[in-house]
Order: sequence, then structure tokens, then C-alpha cells
Amino acid sequence: MRGSNRFKNIVILTGSGISKESGIPTFRDFGGLWEGYDINQVASPEGFRKDPQLVYGFHNKRRRQLLSDEVAPNKAHAALAKLEECSKVDFSLITQNVDDLHERSGSINVYHIHGELLSAKCIETNKSFGWESDLD
Repeated sequence: MRGSNRFKNIVILTGSGISKESGIPTFRDFGGLWEGYDINQVASPEGFRKDPQLVYGFHNKRRRQLLSDEVAPNKAHAALAKLEECSKVDFSLITQNVDDLHERSGSINVYHIHGELLSAKCIETNKSFGWESDLD
């Protein structure tokens, strides 16, 4: 069967390692994002209800970094975008990352399972919308 088109789908799963080379720190590495923070304080509905300013500050800092000139897609992001472009089957890229580096590289069918830094959801209406500035 070598060389035949036996697959109907390609599904790729990425995590923080793919964006590390782009200047985005991982969560669990030495010096990672969770050092100095309890995950429940800055990444949970309970943490938000308890101290929204802490949660806003944590994510505002990360959003500003993502939008800075220091961060850009790397070769791995570009390779996955090229794979999607050349694919003759259904292609899905599922990422644990909240950055937009896959999209900046040209990937289209990207699914963010942990949310997106450049998106906000109103806690009163539950509507989501694009967002690039600080929240408070």
C-alpha cells in the first residue's frame, strides 16, 4: 500500500514546545509561565471570580508579548501550514497553545482547545470576539 492514498484525514496535535522557539515560554519548563503562579489562580473560573485583576494582569502580559516584534512563527509552524496547503485530504490542526502563530503561518483549520489570547468572552453575554489590547 505504500504510496497509495489510504488516509482520509490528517490530524496534528501541538503544544507549547512548538512555540518555544518563537519566544513563547512553556508552562512547565524551568522559568516557565507557571513559576510564581498557581494555575488555579490565573487559569480557572474560580480564580477569576476570586481575583480578576490577577487573571487580567497575567493574560495581558502574555498578550502584549505575543503582539510584540519579539514573537514570530518559526519553521515548524511554517512546515505545518505547508503540509495543510499541500494535503489532498481533510486536515485539522489541534493546538493546546493560546497563541496565533499557526494562523500567522497560514494554517486555516486550527482548533484551540485552551482558548486564544487574542479572543475575549463577555462574562455577561457569553459572546466571544477578537481582542488585542489589555483587559481590566
